[in-house]
Amino acid sequence: MIKLGVNIDHVATLRQARYVDMPDAPNVEPDILAAASACERAGAQGITVHLRADRRHIRDRDVFRLRRSVITKLNLEMGNTPEILETALQVLPDDVCLVPENRKEVTTEGGLDVVRNANALRRTVERLHAGGIRVSMFIEPAPEQIDACAGLGADAVELHTGRFANVMPEFRVDEVARLETAARYASEKGLVVNAGHGLNYANVRLLLPIPYWNEFNIGHSIVSRSIFIGLESAVREMLQLLAPPS
Repeated sequence: MIKLGVNIDHVATLRQARYVDMPDAPNVEPDILAAASACERAGAQGITVHLRADRRHIRDRDVFRLRRSVITKLNLEMGNTPEILETALQVLPDDVCLVPENRKEVTTEGGLDVVRNANALRRTVERLHAGGIRVSMFIEPAPEQIDACAGLGADAVELHTGRFANVMPEFRVDEVARLETAARYASEKGLVVNAGHGLNYANVRLLLPIPYWNEFNIGHSIVSRSIFIGLESAVREMLQLLAPPS
């Protein structure tokens, strides 16, 4: 069965809409720890958060508190910056996924260019590994990027599914084929293969026949669904979609 990592960034986005200047106030809501706990109770196999340089949603305190609370797996998404790297080495999440980061973007746009940034990434990967942290790279489904990840000693790749999610339906078959080719190649290179970005309750079904997936990281769609049915139910619905037919 494909594992589900739930990205709870947008729970923090809702919190920051009112409590941006008082994150420690006693009445702050929603509580990021309560959200993570609900996801785990529902059966999620991991919790993902992105500690951005601008701290627009997840804050440093959130990550430290989650590290003490999460009982499945904590996956920290981060840009390759010295400040965030030092935080990661203090927190010691189970996994780090290195992502590109643009201050003007609403959410992560596109994959990390590992080929172009290999020299800058090498020391980061080495330091994370020295801390006992598994390292993934959020990349476009392209063989040259997969080769670069393998060359740096990454443990996993997370294939960016944004183009698949946003393409017109008549071109979606081509995108599924592109993802399957990349997933197969990454698996042959010995990399764990994850996927994420723009996946939802409708389009995720199209990726299930690909046999190489380890984990999907899904956030916005689950948090959006939770407004109407609750977070635990939203996570369970997604897990039911990911479950192999009985």
